[in-house]
Amino acid sequence: MKALAIAATGMNAQQLNLEVIANNIANINTTGFKRARAEFSDLLYQVEKAQGVPSRANQAIVPEGAYVGLGVQTMAVRNVHIQGSLVSTGNKLDLALVGRGWFQIQSPDGETLFTRAGALNTNANGEIVTADGYLLQPAITVPQDASEIVVTKSGQVFVRIGDDADMQEIGQITIANFVNEAGLAPLGDNLFQETEASGESTVGVPDDPGFASIQQGYLEASNVDAVKEITDLISAQRAYEMNSKIIKAADEMASVVSQNM
Repeated sequence: MKALAIAATGMNAQQLNLEVIANNIANINTTGFKRARAEFSDLLYQVEKAQGVPSRANQAIVPEGAYVGLGVQTMAVRNVHIQGSLVSTGNKLDLALVGRGWFQIQSPDGETLFTRAGALNTNANGEIVTADGYLLQPAITVPQDASEIVVTKSGQVFVRIGDDADMQEIGQITIANFVNEAGLAPLGDNLFQETEASGESTVGVPDDPGFASIQQGYLEASNVDAVKEITDLISAQRAYEMNSKIIKAADEMASVVSQNM
């Protein structure tokens, strides 16, 4: 009985859906986190009767066919890259991107990775780094005797040395854009990796047309909507229960057939 296998694919799909929703809820307070959405497609169809062919008497064309679907499959788990709300922190090295763009980060092996989490700091050498100690690219070093740091919306970094009246520019933050942000590979630790699906990064200056601006003293919150996730959770639970009932009904029907044979 095909209903057993079909319902089993439905239960597997809803289990994956539940795992995606659980990960979204778990990261509801993760800086720069982008919620994911599971997407599904139907499986192949078994043809019981084809449409558009002559009838047995070859006198008429069959207007409708009979196709039986064989279930559902996972098509993608897509990260939804929409803007998260801004949270004020007061920390001068907390930077939020408002609009499209990614901070460029250098991994320990020298590869360029990308993140929306702008919780930055300085290391022992004064270099601006992420919370994991990865260098911001292009590298910017803050002098040890700097008394104030200002980052403009366009990414220019200024410092005040001691009690100097004038501020000195020490670097320019650049950000990257992608044609297909959904094609970036998530690596964990708020980091993403460029892939063939995402296309090569286009590097530009913040606040230029098509590029995000920088908001100093803020962080971008997760874009997870708790109400939507709970609604999706209830929907996934109901769908799982319905598929399990189909399996139970198909099993009972099969047992009736076996008892009467």
